Amino acid sequence: MTYSGLVSAAYFAVAVVFILGLKAMSSPVTARRGIVWAGFAMIAATVVTFFIPNLQNIGLMVLAIVLGAGVAWWSGKTVKMTDMPQMVAIYNGMGGGAAAAIAAVELVKGVPHGPVTSTLLILGAIIGSVAFSGSCVAYAKLQGLMKKSITLPQQNTINFFLTLLTFGIGLTIGYADSPGGFEIFLFFVLALALGAVLVMPIGGADMPVVISLLNAFTGLAVGFKGFVLDNPALIVAGIIVGAAGLLLTQLMAKAMNRPLKNIIFAPITGDAAEGGAEVEGTMRELSALDAAALMRYGQKVIIVPGYGMAVAGAQHKVWEMAQLLEEGGVEVSFAIHPVAGRMPGHMNVLLAEAGVPYDKIYDLEEINADFGQADVALVIGANDVVNPVARTDKSSPIYGMPILNADMAQNVIVVKRGRGAGYSGIENALFYKDNCRMLYGSAQEAVAEVIGHVKALEA
Repeated sequence: MTYSGLVSAAYFAVAVVFILGLKAMSSPVTARRGIVWAGFAMIAATVVTFFIPNLQNIGLMVLAIVLGAGVAWWSGKTVKMTDMPQMVAIYNGMGGGAAAAIAAVELVKGVPHGPVTSTLLILGAIIGSVAFSGSCVAYAKLQGLMKKSITLPQQNTINFFLTLLTFGIGLTIGYADSPGGFEIFLFFVLALALGAVLVMPIGGADMPVVISLLNAFTGLAVGFKGFVLDNPALIVAGIIVGAAGLLLTQLMAKAMNRPLKNIIFAPITGDAAEGGAEVEGTMRELSALDAAALMRYGQKVIIVPGYGMAVAGAQHKVWEMAQLLEEGGVEVSFAIHPVAGRMPGHMNVLLAEAGVPYDKIYDLEEINADFGQADVALVIGANDVVNPVARTDKSSPIYGMPILNADMAQNVIVVKRGRGAGYSGIENALFYKDNCRMLYGSAQEAVAEVIGHVKALEA
């Protein structure tokens, strides 16, 4: 068998392992195994690439791999769990940027391609550029570098004409025999601007869906580049990532009951002018001692974690408290909304890190009916996913979004740092209900204080 045949056979084996790894990631029990498989498959694909006949620039390739691996290893070891969403966003952006860079090199080289390949080259360049700049904006939002959503005058009109102009120039240079440097530069400037302009207005409530969509864009861009370079590994990896990202985006949009077009063209920015009836009433506070007593002497407690728990790094304390309650005969469960946190699965990862067994973590559909029988629903740093206006207020931006029925518990305790609205900027009517009490403070400190009182009640 020739070197080319061996490379193709190796790429096929890598593709099979990719798929098996992705399948394993569908369950928390086997997810780590799937990630390890996919990681080794990626290493194998990289090594096999060096056996392609007549390969050039090997020194630059090795340098890029060493530098990239070094940065990834360091950042992966030092990143905080609370910063994981923005890390995912910027890593995803790097993939899109790499695909766009490959397209730029192909265009500058001026190598003639057939109509189909030229079309895929331009599509990959646009999608990769949009994924890169959009992911950079998402990173800036999640990192707190961009404090407010930015909506341009006639935003959707600008989106339409910018998209039209980008595709028009792209197809023009894609089918040109020798496109000029200025035209190529203008094309990529417009494509990068399109990604930034599309993501700038999108607020925190829609951010998990946006991250998933940009991930799908990166996969598609990489897949298209695989066709252009005639590289089966890129084709397979891109198609897998793109398909998985699109499916996840669809599931996330369904979880919010918001069509994807609304997320992009009518995003929730958190502005007061967006709509929603004014919430009446007052927030009532309770002490850590009262919170401890309500849970310790109840029979069923459901804990709803949110990003506030992640920021405080309180997941270990929350699990310690849950174990104390269980030792006292209280039934404790964890309820996870599909879009809780800043990215898909964020809360599941945090709870797993703290050692919470998988069989105590329930999705919305599995646990929503249990809230009516719960003595206490403990909401830790969550906002929109428990906001009852999603069921009642048609003028609210989140109307129709499935929520966790925390308000139906006999008592609701909300651990919150202050009285302000959540990340999306939408006021939560739950906080003003008669059966709800607020426990103010950092989740880490508040739960630690509750733990102390629970221990005292046990004595």
